[in-house]
Amino acid sequence: MSFSSVEIFIGVVSIIIGIYYYLTANFNFWKIRGVPGPKPIPVVGNIYDLLSLKYSIGCYLKNIYDNNYWRNEKFVGIFTTSEPVLIIKDLDLIKTVLIKDFNCFTDRGVEFNETFEPLNAHLFSLESKRWRPLRTKLTPVFTSGKLREMFYLLNECGDQLNDYLNKFNGEIVDMREISARFTTDVIGVCAFGLQANSLADDDSVFREMGKRIFSFDFKAMMRHRLRRFAPFLYNYFGKYFTDNVLNDFFVNLTVDTMNYRKDNNIIRHDFIDLLKTLRDEPSKIGDIELTDTILAAQLFVFFIAGFETSSSTMSNCLFELGMNHQLRDKLRREIKNELDNADGKITYEGIKNMKYLDKIIKETLRKYPPVTTLMRKSTAPYTLADTNVTIPTGTKIWIPIYAIQRDPTYFPNPNEFDPERFNDEAIKSRHPMSFLSFGDGPRNCIGARFGSMQTKVGIIKILEKYTVDICDKTDKDFKINPRGLLLTPQNGIYLKITKTPIV
Repeated sequence: MSFSSVEIFIGVVSIIIGIYYYLTANFNFWKIRGVPGPKPIPVVGNIYDLLSLKYSIGCYLKNIYDNNYWRNEKFVGIFTTSEPVLIIKDLDLIKTVLIKDFNCFTDRGVEFNETFEPLNAHLFSLESKRWRPLRTKLTPVFTSGKLREMFYLLNECGDQLNDYLNKFNGEIVDMREISARFTTDVIGVCAFGLQANSLADDDSVFREMGKRIFSFDFKAMMRHRLRRFAPFLYNYFGKYFTDNVLNDFFVNLTVDTMNYRKDNNIIRHDFIDLLKTLRDEPSKIGDIELTDTILAAQLFVFFIAGFETSSSTMSNCLFELGMNHQLRDKLRREIKNELDNADGKITYEGIKNMKYLDKIIKETLRKYPPVTTLMRKSTAPYTLADTNVTIPTGTKIWIPIYAIQRDPTYFPNPNEFDPERFNDEAIKSRHPMSFLSFGDGPRNCIGARFGSMQTKVGIIKILEKYTVDICDKTDKDFKINPRGLLLTPQNGIYLKITKTPIV
């Protein structure tokens, strides 16, 4: 059977028309609902600048947020390829989504496939059915009482950090790498009960895994881009880009550690002990199947969130202090006062008393939120408050943290580093949703207290013995890496450290 050239031509044209229709059929989604937004383009929707790595997602959303076309709008509708996403700008509406009507937005809308990426079935990504009971059971690990019990471990890691820095006196150092090594050691001992030895050993397997998680080679890029922007393709092709080395490492580490503790009757009252209890007594968490990979996934997210976000905040903070010696020296004086009050020792209570340090950390998180976007997905049809706009079940919502926290309406001169934005009076004068670095509502960051404490310990340990200064190698403009999964500097953070004890 043969086909004429006309039949072949008609067939090809029909296929092209069919593909075009499939890719654009949804492009009237926001228009018929009266939601403003940029005109989408077939295949890429509105995210060409993201797919081409021109901008990070935080900077991309800030461009939309600041655009004069939508400056006075409460929300903007875009398309990630062909999927509609609602960007919410209005702080009252954000509060409604995150808190008041949380039951309509319990899911984050993070796509993952447990078959080939089992470690993504963690507290951050899980759907509400599994998230709720897990969150309840894991919360006790992050209470202030538990943090107080673990404080000596953070302090010991801080001492190791000081020992490590001794050999770099007067030299230029990669502060991002040093901070990452410190927080990796903290997470290793606090979560796994193991010495990660990232500071002591350049070949530490924990540090290697940390680098592997946030690498952005071709496989990682394809995996993340497909998962976030083309979930229909991710489910078909994602398995070809998965990292089995990471999966095997964390699953084996979790199972082996739990079994070793059980066989040897070891109890440490830490994160892995709690997981072991849930595994051995599954009735405590209802009808959820607690597989080894589900348990490993919880340790995995504790590891990645604990070391990377805290280390970024720590190095970003030191960058700003290296740029602003007046702020640096004021903080060093506060550290000295607390050390003098505690016989030269850093204590949990002493850190709680360091109000200026707390302001500096919050201002660092305001200017450089590691996670630049909050994501939610509607779990039922929902009419946005004080509007006629109704979104169907499954609609994704993005909340642009980075853009909001750089908005001069809420933070005048937003590019300046000013810790006094977080004095009590200033905080009371602002909308509570103007600072969202830890999220808000029931799905806020479960480890916020722990992350802040380890960051503070690291900064104190450095500044009690050293001053930090910018140098010729410092990128003073802090260009944001468009390839980063989190907000990271494109050119690293290089600072000169000089031994200058304050006591």
